[in-house]
Amino acid sequence: MQNIGADNQIEAIIENLKDVNNIVMVISGKGGVGKSTVASNLALVLAGKGKKIGLLDIDIHGPNLPKMLGVEKERMQSDEENRIKPVRISDNLKLVSMAFLLPEEHQSVIWRGPLKMKIIQQFLSDIQWGKLDYLIVDAPPGTGDEPLSMAQLVPESSAIIVTTPQEISILDVKKSIDFARKINLRLLGIIENMSGFTCPHCGKEISLFKEGGGEKLSVDMKIPFLGAIPLDPQIVEAADKGISYVEKFPNSKATKALKKIVDKISKNE
Repeated sequence: MQNIGADNQIEAIIENLKDVNNIVMVISGKGGVGKSTVASNLALVLAGKGKKIGLLDIDIHGPNLPKMLGVEKERMQSDEENRIKPVRISDNLKLVSMAFLLPEEHQSVIWRGPLKMKIIQQFLSDIQWGKLDYLIVDAPPGTGDEPLSMAQLVPESSAIIVTTPQEISILDVKKSIDFARKINLRLLGIIENMSGFTCPHCGKEISLFKEGGGEKLSVDMKIPFLGAIPLDPQIVEAADKGISYVEKFPNSKATKALKKIVDKISKNE
């Protein structure tokens, strides 16, 4: 990847992303809320609707999307002009991740902030993204280097906040909302993940992590509520196997919830 000076890095990013219609960062102040699962499945639903989707994994220290999408053994290639090409998941979906640059899956990335900002800059300016309806960016939890770098490099980005219903998650997610507002990210809304669970044996609805916390937060913080996604063990299994949950289980409650969320997001285009 070519080196870009500080004076023209923004111009290079703008030029490279000129054919990208929407840039949406998926963030959360809390780890373990299923943010990568939500980001990848939203991308799969959008791609299934015929949208051209790019998925950018900026979790530099723990990139999981290649494993979740079944392409962890792939590597990014260059074209005849030495432009780096994303790894293609399907005709409508392509992925870029730090995991594709590591010699070994278990290798750690021990970097401080400036190096992380540099690689994110190069993901935005040097990757051959082409024409996209959406570039969905999966950020690590918190309000640190990666989401801040993304927001500074692409100020027109929007954000989706992911939370689980319990109060501890809500407390951390409030910090993400404050972060987004302070750096002028456009907030598309809140998704409540792991919202309720249907027992496969008796059919009873169980609130393992409570329910309704995300919707209440959206009212309190005056942010749109995009929807609630129920807990489904098959989502975990699909991610571990690298298969598309929404394609394998099209009639599940979680898939139907994801499709409704995508419909709401699409209205904001």
